[in-house]
Amino acid sequence: MSLTFVGAASPASAGLQVSQRAPTTAPPALRATAAQKGAANGGSLGAALPVGAAAALAIAARRPARAARRAAEAPPAPPPFDPATQLGAMAPLGFFDPAGFSKVGDEEGFRNLRTAELKHGRVAMMAALGFVAQQYIQFPGFESVPAGVGAVTTAPGTYGFVALFLFSGAMELAVWTQDPKKEVGNFGDPLGLSNIFGYDEDMRHKELNNGRFAMFAAIGILSAELLTGKVGLSQF
Repeated sequence: MSLTFVGAASPASAGLQVSQRAPTTAPPALRATAAQKGAANGGSLGAALPVGAAAALAIAARRPARAARRAAEAPPAPPPFDPATQLGAMAPLGFFDPAGFSKVGDEEGFRNLRTAELKHGRVAMMAALGFVAQQYIQFPGFESVPAGVGAVTTAPGTYGFVALFLFSGAMELAVWTQDPKKEVGNFGDPLGLSNIFGYDEDMRHKELNNGRFAMFAAIGILSAELLTGKVGLSQF
C-alpha cells in the first residue's frame, strides 16, 4: 500500500491558474463600439446593394440603345437583285417575263438566262443572214448542195453541218466561257469591233434587240419553208 502526499498550492500559483482559466470579457464600452461598427458596416453593405443593382440595371439598359445606335450608323444593306432594272428591260414592253423565269434576288439564275439569250440571239442573227444569202453565196465544193433545210440532209452539206456543230461546241466549252467578273456576253473582242461600233449600254441594247428579232426571223423562215417549200428570198 503506497501513500501519495499532495502539497498545498501557493497563492501565486493558484492565482495564476485562476487567471488562466477565467474567461476574458471585453469591457462594456468596447462591446458597444464593436456593435456600432458592425451595424455601420451592415448598413453600408445594405445601402451598397441597391446602388450596385441600380448601376447594373443602368448598364443593361444602355446596351440595347448602343446596339440600336450602331445599327443606325451601319451602312444600309444593298437592295436585292432586281431583274426588272437590268439591261434589256426597255420600251415598249419594259421587263417582259410572263413565264416568271427571272426571280428577284436570283442574280446567278438571271445571268445564266441572259447568257443563253445572247448566244441564241447571235446564232439566230447569223442563221437569218445565211437563210437569205445561201441562194447566192456557196463555198467551193458545195455547189450541188441545195438551199434551205435540205442543205443539212444532203452531202456534203451534212459533213459541213457536223463540222460546224463540233467546232461551235468546242469554242463554247473551251474559249467562249463566261467570266463571272465581266458582264454577261463579254467573251472578248479579237477583231476590235468595239473600237469601231463602241461597247456602251446603247450598243448592248441594240445587240439584244437584234438578237431577239433574229430568233423570231429564223423561226419564221424555217416555218415558211416547211409550209411552202420556198427558201430565203423566194418566200417574198
